Amino acid sequence: MKLFNRGGYVLNFSTNDFDVFTLESVGVALCETYKQSKGKSLMAYLSVATEGDTVKLLKDLLDYYEVHYEYEIENVDEYLKAYNRCKGILDRIIYNKNPLASVAVELKEKFSSTYLSGQIDLMLKMQSKNPTEAIGKAKELVESCCKTILEENEVEWDKNWDVGQLTSATVKLLKLMPKDIPDTAPASAEMKAILGNLRAIATNLAALRNPYGSGHGKSATYKGLEERHAKLAVGSSITLVSFLWDTYERRGI
Repeated sequence: MKLFNRGGYVLNFSTNDFDVFTLESVGVALCETYKQSKGKSLMAYLSVATEGDTVKLLKDLLDYYEVHYEYEIENVDEYLKAYNRCKGILDRIIYNKNPLASVAVELKEKFSSTYLSGQIDLMLKMQSKNPTEAIGKAKELVESCCKTILEENEVEWDKNWDVGQLTSATVKLLKLMPKDIPDTAPASAEMKAILGNLRAIATNLAALRNPYGSGHGKSATYKGLEERHAKLAVGSSITLVSFLWDTYERRGI
C-alpha cells in the first residue's frame, strides 16, 4: 500500500478508471462497491478478498506501475526500494505455486542479459493473456540462450541459421550429442534418446510458432491456440533452456 496508495488516491487512477481496472482484474468495481476513496476501497477489498484475488489484483497493479511509473522507479530511490520489495514478495507467492515459473526465476538470475530476463517475464505473462505471443517468445528464448552460449565461447554462427541449427551447434559444443554417451553408461539408451530429442524440441517449437506464434502475419480467419498449448510451448522452452544453461555452467567451458 505504501507503493500504490498516494494519500487516498491509488497511483494516477481516476475513480472511474480505477473501477474499470479492478472490474477487469478481479470482477469488482471497488469504489462503486465500497463507496469510499480509491485507497480506502482498495484496503476494504483486500481485507475480505481471497488470497487468489488479492494476489491477482496486486500483481495487476504492479504491472500497471511498471508501465506508467518507469521514471519513478529509475529516479526515486524510496520508490525503487518499495517496488523491489513488492515485486520480490509477489514473485515468491506466485512462483511457489508454479514450479515451472520458479525455474524461470532461476534462469533470470543466471542470465546476465536484461533482454533475456525481459523475454522470460513477457513469455510467462503472455501464456494466458496472449498465447500466440507466448509461443513466439518460447522459440525466441531458445534462440537467445543458444546464441549467448555460442558467442561466449567464440563459436561463430550464421545469421541465417534456424533455431534447430542453433540448438545443434550448442548441443555439440556442450558435448550433449548421443554419441558422447558411452554404451557402457547406466541407462545409456534412454539418455541417448533424450539427448537426441533436444534438437527436436527446438525444431518443433519453431514449427508451432510459424502458424500459431507471433512474428508472422495472420489472415482474418486466424484462430489461435489456447492457454494450455502456450503453456506446453513455454514449458518446453524453459526446460530445454534450463538444461542447456545448467550444463554450460557445470562444464565451465
